[in-house]
Amino acid sequence: MYTKAIKTEQDHRKALNRSDDNLHAEEGKPGRYEAEVLSILIEKYENEHYPIEMPDPLKAIKLRMEQMNMKQKDLKNILGYNSRTSEILNHKGKLSLNMVR
Repeated sequence: MYTKAIKTEQDHRKALNRSDDNLHAEEGKPGRYEAEVLSILIEKYENEHYPIEMPDPLKAIKLRMEQMNMKQKDLKNILGYNSRTSEILNHKGKLSLNMVR
């Protein structure tokens, strides 16, 4: 049973490997309990050492538009205003969720 805090990258790799070993352990078996404890330890380590920043809303909109092959005119159809669409895409205005609804 893995009972060591994860403090280094080497500890992290060992914990990930051990967790993989227990991935399919049956409910109620020691490997399953170990996997649950490891997942908590791994999550704590990763949150501290590999934090994920909140995405920039404009970048998220542009990425989604790209994924959906949308152009600025398509977004205008959603927002209803061409000038507002331009303001938003150029970081000159605030996006209000009330406008989209």
